[in-house]
Amino acid sequence: MHAGCTSDRYIAQPSSNFNLNFNMSYNNKSTLSLEDCPPLTFDHSEQNLNGLLHHLKACKIESTTDVTECVSKASTKHSSCLPHERPTAVLYPRSTEQVSTIAKACHERSIAITTFAGGTSLGGALRSTRGGVCIDFKHMDQLLDVHEDDLDVVVQPNMGWVELNQVLEPRGLFFPPDPAPGAKLGGMVAMSCSGTNAYRYGTMKDWVISLTLVLADGTIIKTRNRPRKSSAGYDLTHLIIGSEGTLALVTEAVLKVTILPKNLHVGMASFPSLQAGVNVAVAVLKSGHLLEAIELADAECVLVIQRSGLAEEAVDAAPTLFLKFAGPQKTVDEQIQIVRSLASHHGAEKVEITSEKSRITSIWGVRKCLAHALVAVKRDPTDLFLHTDAAVPISKMADLVEKSNQLVRGNPKSKAWFCASVGHVGDGNVHTAIVCPAHARHDAEELLAKVHGLALDLDGTITGEHGVGMELRDLLADEVGEEGVNLMRKINLLSIREGS
Repeated sequence: MHAGCTSDRYIAQPSSNFNLNFNMSYNNKSTLSLEDCPPLTFDHSEQNLNGLLHHLKACKIESTTDVTECVSKASTKHSSCLPHERPTAVLYPRSTEQVSTIAKACHERSIAITTFAGGTSLGGALRSTRGGVCIDFKHMDQLLDVHEDDLDVVVQPNMGWVELNQVLEPRGLFFPPDPAPGAKLGGMVAMSCSGTNAYRYGTMKDWVISLTLVLADGTIIKTRNRPRKSSAGYDLTHLIIGSEGTLALVTEAVLKVTILPKNLHVGMASFPSLQAGVNVAVAVLKSGHLLEAIELADAECVLVIQRSGLAEEAVDAAPTLFLKFAGPQKTVDEQIQIVRSLASHHGAEKVEITSEKSRITSIWGVRKCLAHALVAVKRDPTDLFLHTDAAVPISKMADLVEKSNQLVRGNPKSKAWFCASVGHVGDGNVHTAIVCPAHARHDAEELLAKVHGLALDLDGTITGEHGVGMELRDLLADEVGEEGVNLMRKINLLSIREGS
């Protein structure tokens, strides 16, 4: 995932560096329509870019113009780009001060900036649609401080959540947001991601205390200090979380951590139909018991996991619920009993619940490897991995799963593609995934747009955790309205104007 300024995103404007000519009519508006936007004036000439790189070399900032390296920062196995949607150079800062130096120089030279960290972002969020340069945070991957008594940590943007939890575990602590393995904390802030633990612990925005930021002109700010609450001015921290890099570059974060769950149990249950698994999940939610996690994968998901060889566990190719339990023994025992009873009532074919550490790792590893397994199903390197990220209120989750499945399975063209569904059913977030040949992109995207439209009809959202990126940009107005997008655009342009 990326972790900072991008060149072009859902608000249809560059976030970084260009000259603006504002008039009084612009200044008097609370929102900004696309028609009223000032023209872009990037200068990506060879002379200007070479001048930038020469200046940064004098500042001891590493860079490369290697084409393969540049392409890899805009196109990954998770999200592809067009040939021209790549940076001309990649920069490798080692500190907030070096990031500031880069941003200031790019601002003065009208050069666009994109960023890169883990590269797990979906939906075209890494595309360098305006060219320019990419900041790769690979050297900024440190855990800077752990405050055990305060239950917080200070990290750089390229530290991964998996690596953070490896450090925290011996201390009896953990950081709950858990997107795909390989995701980095800066990108997780940028996309406001979540993962399988969101049902119990909330999303990324619930675990960020403060951020250190570099603005478009190189200005460095810190949004807050470390207390758990503050009423000091605008909530700049949460303005940045989920802004997908359009407002600032995140160079440091203070994150909450919590106590490692005690008495952890993990279970999986397979069912004769996807709907049976949904029914059990809904019944658990209505029972009033708060489990650690409730995940549902359809038979196609489980089948592709088997074929990928990424999981240690051999699982039957059937719709499968994955569940986590933790807490006092009495509470866990009661939750397990309820789940077993509900699973049996809905015709579960197999149920296993265990507290054995090796089995926990093995079973939950099946669920966590799914994203990589779906990408691995490509028959050709040019095949596309497309997906939905729809989320709806819990009461409408069953409708979303059932009707999404009907839309995809009922489309004649989808029979030639690989299609699967997986859901964070505990919080109503369901992903419909399609792997198809590149020539089928239009048809596949048209079908997935209908699934997103279904979510909006159910009072839901087009993206629960992956972000808007480029793929969902044109659908954003369907959710927040044209004026909502215009307000986002105004905020974005103001963040650039004030530093120009």
